[in-house]
Amino acid sequence: MRTHQRARTTSALITLALALTAVVTGGVGTAAAAPDPGPRTTAATLVWSDEFDGPAGAAPNAAYWNHETGNHGWGNNELQNYTNSRANSALDGNGNLVITARREADGSYTSARMTTQGKVQPQFGRIESRIKIPRGQGIWPAFWMLGSGFPQTQWPDSGEIDIMENVGFEPHMVHGSLHGPGYSGGNPLTGSYMHPQGWSFADDFHTFAVDWSPGSITWSVNGVAYQTITRNDTRGNPWVFDQPFFMILNVAVGGQWPGYPDGSTQFPQQMLVDYVRVYSQDGTGSGGGGERAGTITASNGICLDVAGAAQANGTPIQLAWCNGNQAQRWTVAQDGSLRAFGKCLDVADGATAAGSRVQLWDCNGSGAQRWTHVNGSQALRNPQSGRCLQPVGRAQNDGTRLEIADCDGSSVQRWILP
Repeated sequence: MRTHQRARTTSALITLALALTAVVTGGVGTAAAAPDPGPRTTAATLVWSDEFDGPAGAAPNAAYWNHETGNHGWGNNELQNYTNSRANSALDGNGNLVITARREADGSYTSARMTTQGKVQPQFGRIESRIKIPRGQGIWPAFWMLGSGFPQTQWPDSGEIDIMENVGFEPHMVHGSLHGPGYSGGNPLTGSYMHPQGWSFADDFHTFAVDWSPGSITWSVNGVAYQTITRNDTRGNPWVFDQPFFMILNVAVGGQWPGYPDGSTQFPQQMLVDYVRVYSQDGTGSGGGGERAGTITASNGICLDVAGAAQANGTPIQLAWCNGNQAQRWTVAQDGSLRAFGKCLDVADGATAAGSRVQLWDCNGSGAQRWTHVNGSQALRNPQSGRCLQPVGRAQNDGTRLEIADCDGSSVQRWILP
């Protein structure tokens, strides 16, 4: 299922009397769960969702979802061939996406793996899905995320957030994990959640979520939190989760962790997904009022970076692979400025010509430090010059400096803000 090898990898916000939070540092936390109460009432703002409404047999929305295909084992000696066939992923006409794992006539297995890479890549907030998982020995359903820099930033440096994983030999248990540099594969930061009655999670829908903020992630099932992992729990290794991530839904067959189907495993097996939703962290919505802080990423997932983490006036601004450093933490201020280290993203000398470089400079309220995030194109436009931010030479590479250029709506001028 993954792009790497491991032995064991491993909502709306509501307060429940039964809630229990377990903070883990590579160990396992378990908590009793309440039955899924269904739709929730929340003060947070829904900023994106796919409700999977559509006719039976329709393909998932291609504006949101990619299909990854292949039968190369996916780093875990898995058996399935992932396809883009409607036999393996389709809407059911009742508001669900159905991912179907099948045993074909020749004895091979097919399934589907869908990602939002390059299309929907949230950073922080509540990431939530209501799912009825499949069952059976060797069946491995998951709802998870990878850092937007992947594969240019290789796993595990890219970061992985497993919101929900289940292996068929543990029908009553789901797992939530983090993988990063120094804590990956068979040694992640992880916790487990047991059904309160010991029943199979495949018997009904359940809501799986993470509440994700800078330096902290909390997992929940049906609104009951069962573990929190923070940057202090990484065993002294880097925390790589303060960046955009894309979402993944898939059902694997076989692999080193779940083992392989046996005579008890029935096919086909289906994972039903009622919805996937993203809520804002602070209730403002994406692009809402108030200041927001985090990484600013280009369309290929690379980060806007202050060169050398220097704080002197005139320090160049560049692209760099996301690393969670302070040099990549930007504040989107209410006055239209973009700030790092308390200084502003500035067009050098207040220039307006195409090709003028950008730099870090003391904030002064000038037009050279004003930026507008354009709806649709996602360009960062400097109103004073009428031009847009892009990498020099239009190259989205590590170390490429930034300039202003004529706005053209191209992907190299697309920026994702916190």
